[in-house]
Amino acid sequence: METNTETTSLTAEQYKQKMQRRQEVQAQRIAKADNKKGLIIVNTGNGKGKTTAALGMVVRSLGHGYRVAIVQFIKGAWEPAEKAVFQMWEKQLEFHAMGEGFTWDTQDRDRDIATAQKAWEKALTFICNPEFKLVLLDEVNVALKLGYLQVEQVLAGLDRKPEETHVILTGRGAPAQLLDRADLATEMTLIKHPFREQGIKAQPGIEY
Repeated sequence: METNTETTSLTAEQYKQKMQRRQEVQAQRIAKADNKKGLIIVNTGNGKGKTTAALGMVVRSLGHGYRVAIVQFIKGAWEPAEKAVFQMWEKQLEFHAMGEGFTWDTQDRDRDIATAQKAWEKALTFICNPEFKLVLLDEVNVALKLGYLQVEQVLAGLDRKPEETHVILTGRGAPAQLLDRADLATEMTLIKHPFREQGIKAQPGIEY
């Protein structure tokens, strides 16, 4: 990995030559990467930002005029601020918050399983519909981790998506089989969290 010291010690001409070589290498890589397909994207890990990163791709897709669907699996006991913002794209976006909140709030496993299965059936209608360019399954990894969904049924559902449809699956604890299937997998690593270290509760605009 190149360090800051390695670049700052170069003369202006050396730096220019180094960047030109890097530009050539990058151009060659781009020229070779001519494949195009719908991606399976997994955002997992204990760090914050999994859904936030996925919503960035949602906004990007909406900006291109694509149709997008969001199905939230665990969240849903409250109206998320994102839903209010996305109303301006109501002709392009389907937003379904189908969870009932944290598992310690519901305290009913059978009900949680039924809720997750219902959310999955709704998600399948979008995954299989070629009109939708991007489908976000928010916190679906948590539903898998808790056994509310089976990884085999999710993988089978992903097999049914059209070639150019992108599907994002977020939440901590993504199973190995899903990570193996993913085209892009990112693990968010927790370093510090204000709730854990300072007792600062979730705040509007940051967590919801």
